[in-house]
Amino acid sequence: MNAEHHETRVLPAWLYPAAFWLALPVLLLSLLLPDGADLGVWFMMAVPAVAALVVVVTNWGRDRNVSLGALIALIGLGLVVLVRALIA
Repeated sequence: MNAEHHETRVLPAWLYPAAFWLALPVLLLSLLLPDGADLGVWFMMAVPAVAALVVVVTNWGRDRNVSLGALIALIGLGLVVLVRALIA
């Protein structure tokens, strides 16, 4: 019997290290250059959205409930950004 839980196989194993190594230079740039701070903030907001998109795409055929949950989260995030843009 496999001791690994199903929840740990939702995201591909390469996603965490790739996001980490992409985040380091972006965050360093945002610290060193004050004009780059917005880039750092947007990148850190985009990382979970990209992870949710990967979950939707990679798990659609295998686990529809997980994919639908990630899709609903993405739609909610899009609505928050849209409403915020309308208010501002």
